[in-house]
Amino acid sequence: MTGEQIRAARSLLGWTANDLAKQCGVSYPTIQRLDSTKGQLSGRHDTIEAIRSAFTNAGIQFLKSGDVATGPGVALKEADA
Repeated sequence: MTGEQIRAARSLLGWTANDLAKQCGVSYPTIQRLDSTKGQLSGRHDTIEAIRSAFTNAGIQFLKSGDVATGPGVALKEADA
């Protein structure tokens, strides 16, 4: 999961960083730090999984590069190198 995915998922759900913190049981300062990350998240595995779980329970589907959603969604194509 990336910081960009966190921001996009929050936007799709209309969640603030504080909403996400409440939903996943992770501290607000930690959510702020991860939310501002560019690229792949670093941190405790259980923290990242708690965030992922909160999002997936709310209906967010995380895509890898090249994946296609089966319903409404958004994805950012990686820039060609």
